[in-house]
Formats: sequence, structure tokens, C-alpha cells
Amino acid sequence: MPFSRILRAILMAVLPVLMPAGVVRAEEGVTADSVTFAQVAVLDGPAAALGQGMKAGIEAAFGEANASGGVHGRRVLLESQDDGYEPDRSVRAVKAVLARNDAIALIGAVGTATSTAAQPVAAQAQVPFIGPLTGAGALREPGRGNVFNLRASYAAETEAWVAYLVDDLGLSEIGVLYQDDGFGRSGLDGVTRALAERGKAPVAQGSYIRNTTAVKTALLTLRKARPQAVVMVGASKPVAEFVRLCRMLEFTPTFVAISFGGDGLVADLGPEGEGLIVSQVVPYPGDRSLPLVARYQAALAAHAPGVDPGFVSLEGYMVGRLALTALQAAGRDLSRAALQSALEGLRLVDLDGLSLTFGPDDNQGMDQVFLTRAGPDGQLHPLATGAETEAAESETGGDNG
Repeated sequence: MPFSRILRAILMAVLPVLMPAGVVRAEEGVTADSVTFAQVAVLDGPAAALGQGMKAGIEAAFGEANASGGVHGRRVLLESQDDGYEPDRSVRAVKAVLARNDAIALIGAVGTATSTAAQPVAAQAQVPFIGPLTGAGALREPGRGNVFNLRASYAAETEAWVAYLVDDLGLSEIGVLYQDDGFGRSGLDGVTRALAERGKAPVAQGSYIRNTTAVKTALLTLRKARPQAVVMVGASKPVAEFVRLCRMLEFTPTFVAISFGGDGLVADLGPEGEGLIVSQVVPYPGDRSLPLVARYQAALAAHAPGVDPGFVSLEGYMVGRLALTALQAAGRDLSRAALQSALEGLRLVDLDGLSLTFGPDDNQGMDQVFLTRAGPDGQLHPLATGAETEAAESETGGDNG
């Protein structure tokens, strides 16, 4: 046997003995007493609240599990890294995670452009991609076998907007503000389709560049058309700037914003946001009558102190719970392949009364969209739509006429 092979065999035998106690290399993020997930998301800059909110929610879910002994005796950990909300940085960060081989899966990504850029890299390495904060249709297509979505699609959100504005309120002239990237164009396409199904089309549209607040040109275009409502597909900072400038110019259509960044948007606007409608893909995070929300609030207080309840961190908490369910199903003999198989086998996941449903051709757990409206207190409150009112009346036998 060559000397080099003999030396390597000796080193492989003695190194584990020489390593300090408790130091164990994590292959695929798994050790005897821990399992690590990696989050690559925006943690700094204009959209930072989204990544930070997802991080807080996931950590609350993992902390809750760890307080009860972890999953199959392993503590569940999260390592987070900033991608600046830029696709190139996201890809580089994901490649670095994969090169280190120290995470079992990617979780809690934020954004359409970043997620659609990073997901194929993860797929090539056969790494699960769990709970990205995006409703992009591309991540819900057949062939995205490593993607497991929690939230409803942007198509569902935009349909809910148009149903409320056109069917419930009787408005017919709708303008669109959108971020000029895959995220914004996905929302624009959804609005256009929903209006077309009702024999209508947007009366005007304006866009802005991602990671900027340069919305003045879009504002002038939309203001000229004088729409009855403007629906907005963008991050919180530029959308807040748009609404603020509209108020200054006394241009006051009904404003409707997408779930992406809704918490930050209302916080930025304060009293100027009154009347703003925001679609949501998770229940109202202040409704403690829901067992899921009560448990989330307790976990957040215990494991993410200083973080106020909000829609984004609730989504992160639910994504964390989804990952924990899959870990439990994967068993003690854990690997990426075992976790992937467990995720693929999920059909009905009960989150304290709220059901996630998956199937062989359905990688999206939820379809529900909830509308909220900003009140004079600067907070979002549930908004009943015509469809919800009809459903409630049907369930209770109510009759108003």
C-alpha cells in the first residue's frame, strides 16, 4: 500500500479522537445532536424587514421545538445569510452553503428574482428549498421537485384584489404599479388575467426599478389616467413612497398592495396609510382566538424577544413548523434524501387547526388569501369581502333579504 494511503488511513482513524469534545463535523447539516437549516435572504437594506421577519418566525418555531427536546433528540438550528435582495448575491450565497455542506436544506428565502435564481442551484445539488416568501408561478410548476411552498400564489392574491374591487365594490378603472422584475411582472400578469376574465383591462401601468424608490415617473403615468383604484406589486419602501406622493398630490384612488412587505408598508406610512388594503396569505397575527396564532405569539415572545407579532413572522413560524413536521416524518436516520422523501410524502399538515395540503402535483400548502385594511391607528385589520360574507351567511343560515 502506498505510504500516502497509509497516512490518510491513520489520520482518518485518529483525528476524531484528537478533536476537542463536542466538535463534530456536520455532514449535510446533521450531527448526532443537531440539524441545521440555512436561510439565504435579504437581511439588510430597503427590504430587510422581510428577511428579518421570516428569520424571527422560523427561529420561534425551532426554539419552541428545542424547548421540548428537539426532533428525534436533535436541536434544530438556523443559519442566516444576507443576499441583499439581489439574485446574483443569492446564487453566490447558496453555492457557498452547498460547498460547506453544513445545512440539510434551504428555508425562508425572500423574493421572486432571488428565489427563482437560487432554486435551480439547490435543485442540482438535491437540496430541499422550503417556504420561500414569494408567490411566483414559476416555483409552482411541475418539475420543481425540491420546492415546498407554504403561501398562496400571486395569481391567487391578484384574483382576490380584482374580485373585491370589481365584483364587490363595482369599480372598473384599475391602474397597476409594479416592480420591474419577475416579481412585479408576475403580479401585473395576474391582475391583467383577472381583469380580462371580467372583460376589462388595466387603464394604466407604471413601474420602478428593484431596490430603489424611484416611483415618480410611474406616479405621473398613473395619475394622468385617473384610475379608481391602483393595485401595487412591490416592496414596502417604494410602495410607501408612491402612496405618500399620491397623497401630497391629492391623487387618492383606492390603494391595494400585495402581501410582500405589507407589515413594513403600513409601518412606514403610519397615519398616511389609512384605508390602504393589503392582501395576506396567513391569518391575522393578532387573532388569539385562533390556536395557531396563540401558539405563535407565545413562541415569538419566548424565542424572538423584542419582535412584535406580524404577518411576515407568522409566515416564517408556519414555514418553520412545516420543516419540523417533515423532520419528524423523516425519522432519526436523517439525511437530505430522507428529508426530501418526507417532504414529498406530506399530504395534510395540521397547524393547530389550519390545514396545509400537498399532493403529487401540488407543492403549495395554502390557497387562502385574506384581505386587510389599514385603520386610523396605523394598524392592519381584517376586511370582510363579499365572498367571505356569503360564505359566512351560508354556514350560519343567515339571510339579509
